[in-house]
Amino acid sequence: MGKVNYARQTEAVIEDLKREGRRPRLLLHSCCAPCSSHCMEYLREYFDLTVYYYNPNIDEEKEYAFRLAEEKRLIAEYNRQVEEGDFASMRSTPAASRIEVLEAPYDPDRWHACVRGLEDCPEGGDRCTVCFGLRLEETARAAREGGFDFFTTTLTISPLKDAERLNRIGQKMGDKYGVAFLPSDFKKKDGYRRSTELSGLFGLYRQNYCGCSYSKR
Repeated sequence: MGKVNYARQTEAVIEDLKREGRRPRLLLHSCCAPCSSHCMEYLREYFDLTVYYYNPNIDEEKEYAFRLAEEKRLIAEYNRQVEEGDFASMRSTPAASRIEVLEAPYDPDRWHACVRGLEDCPEGGDRCTVCFGLRLEETARAAREGGFDFFTTTLTISPLKDAERLNRIGQKMGDKYGVAFLPSDFKKKDGYRRSTELSGLFGLYRQNYCGCSYSKR
């Protein structure tokens, strides 16, 4: 069985929506502003988009608050573009929608409890799988409670993240909570490159670790 092209699956869902004339509500789990930049620019054309900021893996509260502030700053700028019809330097059209923000409680103790015993796992190993599962499960739960049609995550934009694993976990959580998971591999089709361009355009803080103390170490 060949490797799944998740980027093509995203496009197929969008083509179906366009044929049906539907604009569904999508809850987008975001890890940070740089990773969400391209994802939001792309998805706001086809969905009513809400960003869900749930990242208990970030150990330091100061770091967490700064990343959240950067996320909100970028969303405010994107919303200004929509309100003023000003899409200079953007790959956007008048179809782009405003973006809402849903901020989850900051709960690093829960994250540490989930990964207990996995502290010495290599980066990208079992600890990351547990972390992905926790964050995507909470996103699926929030999507169900909020009446969203779809949910997905910005995490697939990173060249260091395993898109197959993230999509498998997302599908499992979608099945569990009865909300459709939008498959993705946002790094494809120059998505990661675009995220670096947008980071430069908006002067975004680009951290060099995921947020947990083990990654930082």
